[in-house]
Amino acid sequence: MLVTKQFRCIHSSTCVCTKGHLSEDAIYLVFQHENWNPTFIAKLSCVCKWFDDIAKRVLWKEFCRTRAPKMMLDLQSNGSHNVDGNWKALGKLLLYCSGSRKGGLFNGIHIPGHFAHRTRFSRTSGKSFLLPRCRTDVLYVSDPCEHLDQGDEGDVGFFRGVFKSFSLSRVRQMLIHREAKLHPTEVCPYCKAKLWNMLQAKMVPRSAPNRLGAYDDCIEYYVCLNGHMLGICTLLPLSDSEGVSDVE
Repeated sequence: MLVTKQFRCIHSSTCVCTKGHLSEDAIYLVFQHENWNPTFIAKLSCVCKWFDDIAKRVLWKEFCRTRAPKMMLDLQSNGSHNVDGNWKALGKLLLYCSGSRKGGLFNGIHIPGHFAHRTRFSRTSGKSFLLPRCRTDVLYVSDPCEHLDQGDEGDVGFFRGVFKSFSLSRVRQMLIHREAKLHPTEVCPYCKAKLWNMLQAKMVPRSAPNRLGAYDDCIEYYVCLNGHMLGICTLLPLSDSEGVSDVE
């Protein structure tokens, strides 16, 4: 279905296309033909405010729906026509491992972020990251993105995820009830919202490292105000992790 035409243009004063631009219908058809290529969408967003707006409202939405159709259908099944934190942020979360920088969230570990084009997100895996009283919440979590042989840090895994309807979730209610503190300086790499440290809030269940194949005392993750999750763990050697089972 083609998008509804917009009659109010939001060009910036310095925009080079104020004298005329393609219609939203034409842009939609071009990017549909390109299978919602994320590189092309990102480049279009840099042209001007008008193109950035259509990318956020339409193109990133279609990218998400195409790359993870069942997941997107579930995230929107409560009747919402948007997702927490906007479609651009969710599109970035689907394909980008945030890594870690010195002086950042994860104890000064420096591993650059990068694109991860083939990432599997699982609602079943997400249950392992929720305390028993919160397991009515819906959380999709990726498999760990493995960065092997990181010196003293060993084999490092980064994982990321997203909650469905986070504003109504029991996890959010518990964080507020426990008066969990937001990180004073760091923000979500996907939507720039403030972050809660789940380890400091004592909300990391024993099942989480087992699901990842990680050491029990080497896992940490954050959840932002929009329900995006990002975390790090130290992975067990393959021979040790093969025998790990989930702990409820």
